[in-house]
Amino acid sequence: DVYPARNCAIGDVAFEVKNFSCGKLYQNISFTARKGEIIGLAGLVGAGRTEVVRAICGMDPCDSGEVFIDGKKVDCKTVSRAVDNGLVMVTEDRRKYGFAPLATIKDNIALASLKRLSKWGFVKDRKKDKEVEYYFQRMRVKAPGMDTQVYTLSGGNQQKVIFAKWLMAHPRVLILDEPTRGIDVGAKYEIYKIMNELVEEGMTIVMISSELPELLGCCDRIYVMCQGRLTGEVDKAEFSQETIMHYATGGK
Repeated sequence: DVYPARNCAIGDVAFEVKNFSCGKLYQNISFTARKGEIIGLAGLVGAGRTEVVRAICGMDPCDSGEVFIDGKKVDCKTVSRAVDNGLVMVTEDRRKYGFAPLATIKDNIALASLKRLSKWGFVKDRKKDKEVEYYFQRMRVKAPGMDTQVYTLSGGNQQKVIFAKWLMAHPRVLILDEPTRGIDVGAKYEIYKIMNELVEEGMTIVMISSELPELLGCCDRIYVMCQGRLTGEVDKAEFSQETIMHYATGGK
């Protein structure tokens, strides 16, 4: 099968988004995700999904909205505060936001964790190298070595480097925007497997994808947006392309 099976205990609500609004872009977006759960955000182009998650992760400003992780309200007004609170996002635009193309794999993976790995402003190199090595191996990045420049890698391996970078920041909630766009089938399957491993370890994943089969194959629940509003929430038992499309086109 294209989507690896996952057998994962679903726990309590680990991530809650309340009343996110921003002008005409989106209004009153609220949803929850449990520990060990992969939640999908579906919708047609222009539904406002990326805009909402960018605001949730502190990448863009919004008019209102609150974020709770493990029941505690957290400040995610900037990317660094979001990361400090355990919330990270793998963006859709890999080249623009995901990595430094001319830098090495090692430096890219360490990028989001430099604060944690530094003392008196100096990076503890041995600690850094050991941790980077662990995530490099864990993500099964295919490259001659960690000193390879990221721009020389295939799309799938570039995406694995970005995953490694964010995993090394020890997140509790991972938001993925089009995580498999533009990568080959083999690499897609590996990314699905990695997602499954992460939720089995207790992480919570929120995933945006324009490919309905991908959402239906990966997610436990799917929230659907249409023109800046949440129009439906679909449980796995009711998954079908028709149901999702009904909500995505504004059906109630």
